[in-house]
Amino acid sequence: MQIDPAYIVYETEHWLLNHHLASALPGYLMLGAKAPIHSLAAMPEAALAELGGLLAKTQRVMEAQLQPKWLYISRYGHMPGFALHFHFIPVYEWVEEAFWQDERYRLLQGFGAQPMAKTLTDGAELTLFVWREFGESATPPKVQGESVDQVTTRLRAAFRSG
Repeated sequence: MQIDPAYIVYETEHWLLNHHLASALPGYLMLGAKAPIHSLAAMPEAALAELGGLLAKTQRVMEAQLQPKWLYISRYGHMPGFALHFHFIPVYEWVEEAFWQDERYRLLQGFGAQPMAKTLTDGAELTLFVWREFGESATPPKVQGESVDQVTTRLRAAFRSG
């Protein structure tokens, strides 16, 4: 899959970091292997050696530049046609507030033993919200702050400077 250079934030010999192509959430990044490999166990040693430092650098830059309330880092990896990749999902205060204001997500309370207190939710619920509302919805929630393009440009500069 060819990625529009406008979405590329950083690149190494083995990895490509880009803004998620289908997400309207500013700062939602994807770190993907350049090799068409789907398993960490199958990655070349050099790619694995780069990975740890790159995961840490991405977290450090995102936290410093975007200051999300939470930063989720995950791997799902079963989409056909995509190489091994990791998701970096910034959850800003305003994203969590939008989650609490959306009554459809209160239905999730029926699946747990205890109703969710407004201050208690988990990464799975907020990840579902981000995916559905910022990725799949024809009308995503209003973004507060910088746009996807502005955030991508700022992160690209931060990666270049160190």
